[in-house]
Amino acid sequence: MTQQASPSAEPDLAGVRNFRDVGGLPTVDGGRTRYGRLFRSGHLAHATETDTAFFDALALHTVFDFRNAADQRLEGPDVELTGVRNVNIPLSDPADGTEFWRMVRDGNIDQLREVLADGKAAARMTDSYRRMIAERTAEHSRVLHALAEDSVPALMHCAAGKDRAGLAIAVTLLAVGVEPDAIRADYVKSNDPHRRYRVRRGSDSPEAMNAEVMSLLAPLFDARVEYLDAAFDTIEETWGTTDAYLEQGLRLSPEVRAALRERLTE
Repeated sequence: MTQQASPSAEPDLAGVRNFRDVGGLPTVDGGRTRYGRLFRSGHLAHATETDTAFFDALALHTVFDFRNAADQRLEGPDVELTGVRNVNIPLSDPADGTEFWRMVRDGNIDQLREVLADGKAAARMTDSYRRMIAERTAEHSRVLHALAEDSVPALMHCAAGKDRAGLAIAVTLLAVGVEPDAIRADYVKSNDPHRRYRVRRGSDSPEAMNAEVMSLLAPLFDARVEYLDAAFDTIEETWGTTDAYLEQGLRLSPEVRAALRERLTE
């Protein structure tokens, strides 16, 4: 595939949210991430024919789907893309939070207040980012080794393309030396109105979707820098440095990191 020197116009996708090319981000050694090599989005289950044609034109090698079985039952499987390898690496347990997310969809205002108000929703998100870093080293290692071997151009997604995919993208960018502030800037793009996950509840009545409900739910559907920083803090607290996390936590050899830089940066 011919390398893109610059991004193409951002597509107007009808059935896929939060898509973007993770190219053009500055690295600490003066380089930048390549365009056309690494992409991120929400799930592809509702992609239209036009969306699918767009993804086919990217000539993807691999789609990494970080959803768990419960997500896939709820949203459906990804559409088939021609000649693309689909790799499912769940970054959350289907049983973890099932009742919580059922309450988010179907709970009344009193139930939502009990579990989400007074900073509880944001604290839950912060804790989930910390746990994904501390407990999902094998999964992140598998993704990075695959990228180093043969899996680019690649697309990473979860449900909304914000948390699990966002963190996997962040870890990948750390591995190739992207400036942390540039990682943060890419992460918060998930808040752009045209990218945000559409909140769905069991009822679309005014009471089920009123301003207080939306305010209570907002921390769950926002991309907040404090969540990503909690992940970065966990790296520092657990391994001391990013390099130690990559070497000891993710088992990335110098050769693998060099291969990642060769594939993803210029």
